[in-house]
Amino acid sequence: MSNRISTGMMFNQSVTAMLGKQSKMAHLQQQLSTGQKLVTAQDDPVAAGTAVGLDRALAALEQFGKNANNVQNRLGQQENTLQQAGELMTRVNDLSIQANNGTLSSDDRRAIATELVAINSSLLSLANSTDGSGRYLFGGAADDSAPFARINGQVVYSGDQTQRQVQIAPGSLVSDAIPGSEIFMRIRTGDGVVDAQAASGNTGTGLLLDFGRSATSGNWDGGSYTVQFTAADAYTVVDAAGSEVASGSYASGEDIAFGGVRMRIQGQPAIGDSFAIGPSANQDVFSTIDGLVAALNTDVVGSTGQAALQNDLQAAMRNVGQAAARMIDARAAGGAQLSAIDNATELRAAHEVTLKTTLSSIRDLDYAQAIGQYQLEQAALQAAQTIFTQMQGMSLFNKLG
Repeated sequence: MSNRISTGMMFNQSVTAMLGKQSKMAHLQQQLSTGQKLVTAQDDPVAAGTAVGLDRALAALEQFGKNANNVQNRLGQQENTLQQAGELMTRVNDLSIQANNGTLSSDDRRAIATELVAINSSLLSLANSTDGSGRYLFGGAADDSAPFARINGQVVYSGDQTQRQVQIAPGSLVSDAIPGSEIFMRIRTGDGVVDAQAASGNTGTGLLLDFGRSATSGNWDGGSYTVQFTAADAYTVVDAAGSEVASGSYASGEDIAFGGVRMRIQGQPAIGDSFAIGPSANQDVFSTIDGLVAALNTDVVGSTGQAALQNDLQAAMRNVGQAAARMIDARAAGGAQLSAIDNATELRAAHEVTLKTTLSSIRDLDYAQAIGQYQLEQAALQAAQTIFTQMQGMSLFNKLG
């Protein structure tokens, strides 16, 4: 069998070769103009798929960075707000100490109460602080409206207890601002575990100086007890059910210990006076200051009134201390989250460098290699064009004559 070589076949082969060279040159020109080795996924499907995955990872890092900036702003605002609130609580404590001076007149105490009212109002405004974008810092997830409001003389919280978790790097989460209920509302009274107070109807001069869990009277069962004075120098202790659990002789300034707790009372309680001790309760800081204001606005009559005022002031100072400590704890927690954000920034930067390096090795063009290939294809095209021109002048008719 013989193969026939025709002029048409040679013409078609030449044209096909030139078109192929032109196509390669056009592709190389596109690579050189874009600086991209992968112009289309067809160039290298596997590498193109890998590059898409890397692009998504870089986009995720960018979003993590935006998340970090947003939560960093909110935590920074929280820090500034709590710093101001802490300064207000320091002033409340100073005023409480000042008011505890027995030489003050009723007008002096009322002047202190007036300042405390203004501080309480400022504290409420701080509790309703926003993050600059219209969202309330201390509302939890319900941060689209002011979380605190004074209704019928009491401050109420309308936010929720959700503390958002925000992803700021691969596998790294930080907590958003703390809900206001955990900073301003649910504050343990007393020493945070045990609380004690003098009965409001006491007629003696007994002052509650100290209280807490006892290391000498057994383990406290978490119950509530009341010390009742049956004589100038005698007392009985009853539990919540009214059953007597202890009794003893009273000496001013000495501890009364029973059931795993203790109380230290100074002065001379009257017969029938009582002092209660039991588990700490939750009380909001606004109510603590309101109680302090009410005590200072009450006229003091005689030594009994002075003792009642001092007991109220001591209780308020303990609760103010608990509220101030809660704000310090909240600031510390926010500071830890800000530190985690700084660490995540370094982690994102390291991941970004790695991803971009890998992506560059897959996608970016080697200009030296591409230019060399372009010149090679250009020379091949010129050779093909020369051969085609020469072939067009060849014909058997040229031999006839």
